[in-house]
Amino acid sequence: MIKILANDGIDADGKLLLEDAGFEVHTEKIAQADLPGALPAYDVVIVRSATKIRKELIDVCPKLKIIARGGVGLDNIDVDYAKSKGIKVINTPAASSRSVAELAFGHMLSLSRFLHLSNREMPVKGGTDFKNLKKNYGGGIELKGKTLGIIGFGRIGQETARMALGLGMRVLPVDLYVDEATISIELFEIEQASLSVKLSTVSMDKMIAESDFITVHVPSIGDKALLGEEEIKRMKDGVILINTARGGIIDEAALLRHLDSGKVAGAALDVFNNEPTPNAALLNHPKISVSPHIGAATNEAQSNIGKELADQIIAHYHG
Repeated sequence: MIKILANDGIDADGKLLLEDAGFEVHTEKIAQADLPGALPAYDVVIVRSATKIRKELIDVCPKLKIIARGGVGLDNIDVDYAKSKGIKVINTPAASSRSVAELAFGHMLSLSRFLHLSNREMPVKGGTDFKNLKKNYGGGIELKGKTLGIIGFGRIGQETARMALGLGMRVLPVDLYVDEATISIELFEIEQASLSVKLSTVSMDKMIAESDFITVHVPSIGDKALLGEEEIKRMKDGVILINTARGGIIDEAALLRHLDSGKVAGAALDVFNNEPTPNAALLNHPKISVSPHIGAATNEAQSNIGKELADQIIAHYHG
């Protein structure tokens, strides 16, 4: 029997599909340090972002045939080395797109109306300083008519564009590999009612210069930040930055400097360097809306991820 270790868990729907197909699925968490002694007994390992599958671990797992990543990024897996050993590496690029895009907009709306701050201060001061809080947080902005720059125009970037168009935003996507995409907006429960918009990608320079909001949806790119000191300097005054992709894509030190100077009006961070112990200055900054790496952490996304992984694993073994 094929043995599967879902070391970072798997949704019940995906687990049931695998078990109905005849696989043995274990979901008990094995510590990273203990994996070299345990993983060699398995044919398939399913991970999220917590478990690392590196060369040294792959070398002691001769039975391993599939490394499955529940999510998009593969930076916690030595992909090329695994493939060189004949191991299939799969992920779920489509399953969580909607959830990540909705979180990005949740943060945008929170920052544009100061909800992140009023939610902190209303429980403390709402009963005694209501008028001042109303004055302080009454100067928000609407998203309609604003320009949204999207770095990374894959599935998540396109889902984000779909929402932005629905809100009446101008969209400037940037991508190294995608030249254009057709975005379809379908109206809920209204038959044959949809709008298709073709969007062409633009240069990074144009996007940086013209965007009111910039959201990033690309995988880890190594040690160098994609948006650092020089890029932020070239942005519009009062820009708002959103990172629900990977920690380090926006230079955290540069971000703090430009938030303090007023160049950047606000930032939303779902991901951080040094997770799970992010910089306290980011967590406590009044211009930053924060969440604990929950982009794909919705019931719907987790169900979709589990089923998509199960379908790929079953197809590999049963054709």
